[in-house]
Amino acid sequence: MDTQALQAFVAVVDHASFSEAAESLHLTQPAVSKRIALLESQLDCRLFDRIGRNVTLTEAGRTLLPHARTVLRELREARRDIQDLHGSISGVLSMGISHHLGLHRLPPILQQFVAAFPEVRLDIEFLDSELAYERVLHGEADIGVITLAPEEKPSLRQRVIWRDPLTVVVAADHPLASKTQVTPAQLSQHRAILPGLETYTGRIVKALFDAQRLPLDLSMSTNYLETLRMMVSIGLGWSVLPHTLLDASLAPLELEGAHLERQLGVVTHRERSLSNAARALLDLLIAAADER
Repeated sequence: MDTQALQAFVAVVDHASFSEAAESLHLTQPAVSKRIALLESQLDCRLFDRIGRNVTLTEAGRTLLPHARTVLRELREARRDIQDLHGSISGVLSMGISHHLGLHRLPPILQQFVAAFPEVRLDIEFLDSELAYERVLHGEADIGVITLAPEEKPSLRQRVIWRDPLTVVVAADHPLASKTQVTPAQLSQHRAILPGLETYTGRIVKALFDAQRLPLDLSMSTNYLETLRMMVSIGLGWSVLPHTLLDASLAPLELEGAHLERQLGVVTHRERSLSNAARALLDLLIAAADER
């Protein structure tokens, strides 16, 4: 089987879309479709059902998926191990990075890394933290720099690099804006705009309200914090944001009796050795943590 076809197959599965898979692979959609057709021809079976815009795996596709992931992972590890025999810091370093960290925390570290190790090619995918986590778990990324999961999985190693306090915010003309301190009970009486409650950040807020048996009036959600800031600023509801995103359009409120904080950091797989390039980047991230 052609490894490029397997790569296209896994990308379509992960994105549930031929067009998004093509974008992630820097290919055209017809090129991805051609690779899938080649794979289906080689296996003499259909791998996807295409109903309208929905793409789902057939039984044959579900059977192939874990084998395809294993083949691609082992090829990446073989290539990396051969490169590391030379002791040089080079080759491809694949990373899953959350949008927020990519914008607000990582640029100076990546700039330093690129200057120090010009022979490394960074393969960066900007993802929700939860999806980046899965990329590392399945061996499809060497490192994830993300919002860390509230609970650590046994096969993954998490290291906190930044602590990220979350502040309750409303628009300047919101009914709560005149208060300097609010309780979760008061917030529950107003519409909220939050990251999806399945995200790590959303789960932090939901856990607080669940612990006090309070309802969350969630009017809408988005995982892009910059979009959240905009929606709060025009009065669509309250939210929680990191300090790095606070500006004059928002009224910050102290949350009585509670401290909301998420942990930002790096995740790697415990059972896979890191390449020289990955270790070099990890050293820079740890140095950033030590400088706080």
